Amino acid sequence: MHHELRRKERALTEPEAKAILEQGEYGILSTCDPDGQPYGIPLSYCCLENDAIYFHCAVEGHKLDNIAADSRVSFCVVGTTEVLPDQFATRYESVVISGRATEAFDEEKQRALEGLLDKYSAEFRLPGLDYIEAMRELTRVFRVSIEDICGKARR
Repeated sequence: MHHELRRKERALTEPEAKAILEQGEYGILSTCDPDGQPYGIPLSYCCLENDAIYFHCAVEGHKLDNIAADSRVSFCVVGTTEVLPDQFATRYESVVISGRATEAFDEEKQRALEGLLDKYSAEFRLPGLDYIEAMRELTRVFRVSIEDICGKARR
């Protein structure tokens, strides 16, 4: 399932798209409920392996109900943007991935939580490790395997 870009000159290479994904501050995870109603929510995330992103969440919630019904998800990250008012345009870079969300457990869950800690709170690593330990049972971690990645930019 590869997405075709209308403006092919705006397409990024896969390494460029992965770089935006790795550097992004947050992304929007889109799921569908059993009735086909779309649901998008902003998430913190990290990239550990080249072919997956990870996010953490509470033990229950709407997006988890949706993932349980249909594991297919889309995840969008917008990189640097700059509005160009005189050109009626915007400089931007973005990447969209699609794949399946599956729960991570044990060592994989720990690696993902430490990956989030390293990304967002690197200077507080030791108290962060204690926090991970304290919150482990109240937190679930999901891996989204990248089945398709599509990057686009106007620079």
